[in-house]
Amino acid sequence: MRSRIPSPNWLVTFEAAARCLSFTKAATELNVTRVAVSQQIKSLEGFLGTLLFHRLHRSLRLTRAGERYYQTVAPSFHSILKATQEL
Repeated sequence: MRSRIPSPNWLVTFEAAARCLSFTKAATELNVTRVAVSQQIKSLEGFLGTLLFHRLHRSLRLTRAGERYYQTVAPSFHSILKATQEL
């Protein structure tokens, strides 16, 4: 199963970038460089075989696939956070 699930780091990076719609803001939040965020997103897109973001001049927009993926990933992280807090 592990080989069929993306890296947790990629997913955390994707969630932050999708929520912020900015690799720079996501990088600041995650305490990494913008280039690191960009590379992790590119790796995730390669793993999934689809683009998740439209890279525009100084801005980002989620693709339809990115929007669908974010709608699953974000609530999953909220569930994990809730379970962790309940412990």
